Amino acid sequence: MSASGGSKAIIAALTANLAIAVAKFVAFVFTGSSSMLAESVHSVADSGNQALLLVGGRRAERARTRTHPFGYGRERYFYAFVVALVLFSIGALFSIYEGWHKISDPHPVESPVWAFGVLIFAIIAESFSFRTAIKESLPHKGAASWVSFIRRAKAPELPVVLLEDLGALLGLIFALFGVTMAVVTGDGVWDGIGTIMIGVLLAVIAIVLATETKSLLIGEGAAPEIEDQICAALESAPEVSKVIHLRTLHLGPEELLVAAKIAVEHDDTAAEVARGIDEAERRIREVVPIARVIYLEPDLDQVGTTSSAAVSHES
Repeated sequence: MSASGGSKAIIAALTANLAIAVAKFVAFVFTGSSSMLAESVHSVADSGNQALLLVGGRRAERARTRTHPFGYGRERYFYAFVVALVLFSIGALFSIYEGWHKISDPHPVESPVWAFGVLIFAIIAESFSFRTAIKESLPHKGAASWVSFIRRAKAPELPVVLLEDLGALLGLIFALFGVTMAVVTGDGVWDGIGTIMIGVLLAVIAIVLATETKSLLIGEGAAPEIEDQICAALESAPEVSKVIHLRTLHLGPEELLVAAKIAVEHDDTAAEVARGIDEAERRIREVVPIARVIYLEPDLDQVGTTSSAAVSHES
């Protein structure tokens, strides 16, 4: 996985979640708290999700084949979508069910010191993981807001880890709230309420992730400012009169397909057109290095007298 895939953030989150999952399960055994059980399952699901992201990154690096001539870059989108499904099915639904069960049959939290100790430890560990995810995301975020970054990022790993870590921190706060209220009031219903709060939180995060990764999975074009740069690069080539139309598609987070119909002068020779296309491609890659696959179709500028021949090159 490339550096922009956020592998450092994924590994940090995986390490933290494995340690936290063990601690939470121990606390659940001693306390019988449904909030602790929900958080334990949450951490296990998160650990599996980080492993899926790493697998997706490795599989995306495979060389292109005859069956997949544009490579396997979208594997990263597929595995990110699976992460959203896992988070919803295992994390959210289990937590909501467990919370409902605890409210229906409440019982007090035993040995609450274990719960408090583990939750505080988990909050500290998750804070470090979240800090790493933020640090890794800042160079890619730029001046955009965090909401805009999550919605527009083409590399799915960093938004996934960011939302998972945020959800983990909020979930721990909800669990701490539920356990604290159950201990203070002596009413186990509060433990169940905290558990349902965790489940609803995970469901919301899963839906956001599924929506954003689905858009990437079915095919997203370059950002408008990137397409403007490509058009400007094309029209700066001497043999190109204008861009008639442009289409872009992300084959992966760091691989962009560019297809454009360009207008050329009617008296240009084939050699001049070919030279102009080569120069136009060079200028595109100069301003947009991730433009790996470029197809340019020359056409005459005058309406009704077209004579086009598709020309394509790949780096």
